[in-house]
Amino acid sequence: MASHISNGAAANGSQQTFSIRDLPKSNNFTQKLPPDPQYPTPASSHKADRSHLGPRQVREAAYTYVRPDSFGKTELVGVSKAALRDLAIDPAAVETDDFKDLVAGKKIITLEDGKEPGDSDIYPWAQCYGGYQFGQWAGQLGDGRAISLFETTNPNSGTRYELQLKGAGKTPYSRFADGRAVVRSSIREYVVSEALNALGIPSTRALSLTLAPEARVRRETTEPGAIVARFAQSWLRFGTFDLARSRGDRDLIRKLANYTGEEVFGGWEKLPGKVASTTEPEVVNPARSVAKDELEGENEYQENRYTRLYREIARRNAKMVAWWQAYAFTNGVLNTDNTSIFGLSIDFGPFAFLDNFDPNYTPNHDDHMLRYSYKNQPSIIWWNLVRLGEALGELIGAGSRIDEKEFVKEGVRQDWADDLVKRAETLIEQTGEEYKAVFMAEYKRLMTARLGLKQCKQTDFEELYSELLDTLEALELDFNHTFRKLSYISTEDIDTEEKRKDVAGRFFHHEGLSGLVGSEEDARARVAKWLEKWRARVIEDWPNSPESREERFKSMRAVNPKFVPRSWILDELIERVEKKGEREILGHVMDMALDPFKEEWGWNKEEEERFCGDVPRYQRAMQCSCSS
Repeated sequence: MASHISNGAAANGSQQTFSIRDLPKSNNFTQKLPPDPQYPTPASSHKADRSHLGPRQVREAAYTYVRPDSFGKTELVGVSKAALRDLAIDPAAVETDDFKDLVAGKKIITLEDGKEPGDSDIYPWAQCYGGYQFGQWAGQLGDGRAISLFETTNPNSGTRYELQLKGAGKTPYSRFADGRAVVRSSIREYVVSEALNALGIPSTRALSLTLAPEARVRRETTEPGAIVARFAQSWLRFGTFDLARSRGDRDLIRKLANYTGEEVFGGWEKLPGKVASTTEPEVVNPARSVAKDELEGENEYQENRYTRLYREIARRNAKMVAWWQAYAFTNGVLNTDNTSIFGLSIDFGPFAFLDNFDPNYTPNHDDHMLRYSYKNQPSIIWWNLVRLGEALGELIGAGSRIDEKEFVKEGVRQDWADDLVKRAETLIEQTGEEYKAVFMAEYKRLMTARLGLKQCKQTDFEELYSELLDTLEALELDFNHTFRKLSYISTEDIDTEEKRKDVAGRFFHHEGLSGLVGSEEDARARVAKWLEKWRARVIEDWPNSPESREERFKSMRAVNPKFVPRSWILDELIERVEKKGEREILGHVMDMALDPFKEEWGWNKEEEERFCGDVPRYQRAMQCSCSS
């Protein structure tokens, strides 16, 4: 197994690590939020026949206690060393039965062997939530095949994560499904979770991949099963609040909001206060340390702590989607149950990185209306945030009445309902302006860095960013490869029109230009025109010296990946692992995903270059289904 541990950055020898059994564990989620009233304690769930737990409707609850249901024969085939580091798990623990059994769902490590759980014991659970799917209310959804095991706080970083298994059996929220995951989708999630994190994109994470080669799971065809052990600072979704709102459960909405403010974000005083304007730098760095009960603003602009909570969620999601757009990642299914309160990329189904730049591309072959296409992602995340605003609207609109006993217990009195609605609408709309400003500021920051510039001028957006994207789309050129190739071009390489036209060919596919994009001469002229503008901006920002040139190259290569896990690579990886029984290739691809900015990874230069090179012509812009 040691050879299958992907080689992320090694943990510092001075940092504290633990065996999986000794890892610090907690269960704040189940201690502080209401359980399924049918199985209110770990013991009541543990004693029940598993088939009696559901599927069924669960009300007035944030979760249900439910134990994993593992496969028979399992094989641990992959572990992310970066994940081990961030969870403070000793790499040597991977070889132990405790670790293998935990990530395969065969052991509840928080219980003593053979002992019945007590009411205070840490016991697995599945979360209850709903969601809008493709814009339509879908009712109760929930963790249909994900079971959380415990929380753990890394003593080296102070970060708390919730560890869960995906594919570990039915829960009350499985509806008509089987609670399982297949190898195909599990490999995709295992690789992309860690790849996004390595790029800097906010994401849930993957610790390990366990295969069940003899299991038969029915999807479009019969496939072998798998379990991904994954973790995140929080698995709360917009849909968690959506479901409570749909049922008129005011008490649960408030409890969920309080938990989010106090536990997920670490305290009310850490939330962003009222911003003076939606211009930079005010909107980029709002004041924090606002006391829990402090009110900011007057009348319909009066903000209480729940407005600040909504602002924090909106800001995090604005930054997340800015990273998606800057690195051409398309999620594929942005339903509200797939949108994270913490602002993380979550629930990886038919995702993809763009190959050729096509803003209308969607990796989801069921998305006929292109609702979740690349270009629509920022507006869809805001659409989802409006739904969240509706769920939190009463709390946001209450203003100074937020803690009055009558409001908490009875709700909104008719004589001040209009004021509440007006305030909620005003503050949600205001947050929308902040969302757009935060998104744009983060997007410009990222694109400025990717283009090797030190600062963003007002004219850069149109003359550099937009013109580059228009050119990539018109000439059907690869998005991420373009930025990596720019990282090797000096100002001397493009100091004449002839040189610029020659360099333009570096960005073309190996088979040349498509017949639909016009003549090669015109294409070279268009790229050359953009390179001339870019060169002028580089000269503005960097001194003219060999040392500055090398510094710029280094800075650009640190933000422009050589490797991203494209759809064709993942398909080949799935074929080789699932069908051909290969194992080492999974570790090699994960090594590349965990360190995507390197020049080489030291296992097979020819294979590395193939995975980093031009996408095979007929494997560009691939699509897949939500079935996993």
